[in-house]
Amino acid sequence: MASDFNYVGDELEVFQHALNWKSYWRDKIQKYMGRNVLEVGAGIGGTTRVLLSDQQDRWVALEPDSNLAKELELRRRSGDLPTTCEVRNATIFDLEASDLFDTIVYIDVLEHIECDSEEVMRASQQLEAEGHLIVLSPAFQSLYTPFDKAIGHYRRYTKSTLQALTPHDCKLVASFYLDSIGMLTSLANLVLLRSTKPSLNQILLWDRFLVPVSRRIDPLLGHPFGRSVICVWQRIT
Repeated sequence: MASDFNYVGDELEVFQHALNWKSYWRDKIQKYMGRNVLEVGAGIGGTTRVLLSDQQDRWVALEPDSNLAKELELRRRSGDLPTTCEVRNATIFDLEASDLFDTIVYIDVLEHIECDSEEVMRASQQLEAEGHLIVLSPAFQSLYTPFDKAIGHYRRYTKSTLQALTPHDCKLVASFYLDSIGMLTSLANLVLLRSTKPSLNQILLWDRFLVPVSRRIDPLLGHPFGRSVICVWQRIT
């Protein structure tokens, strides 16, 4: 079923250059990735290219914005995305109840969805037994900026607010923050610079110099805070 949703953000092209960041969070969730994957909010394929590998037999890229879904399909046909990828212009509520997956991922997506608890509950119902639901979102409402609002973020999360969404048929198996250095620079930007939109140069500076530092420091600190938060659930029934 086609969707009439229109994505209001324009940051996807810029953030696709954050290769170190994508590699960082990919390595943290890789062990939870199965062979039959649903990616919710696939955008222009940035996450798809990072996560989809020859380990997947099936990859459904779900995108509610019809223009972005068309762009995804063009990229798939051009070879920019693997043929394993199936593009659907739909939301998770358009899926058949019998269409199950062993992994469902929301990478920087859930914060764009107003009724997040309903979304997560429906996602759990599309999981196979013992399948994993993975969410990565921006962290800490205190860092909410005009940029968040401009690209359609309803909220930012903490571990506790994200864990509060745990579906009744799932158990939490992992919850942690990423990018402590990025959080500190975001806080400095909020207080001092008040930039409403990161430039490509700012993204490259953060990705090339700050993310590698976070990658080393976060484990030493025990992931106590960060610019992003990850939760992973497993279906138990």
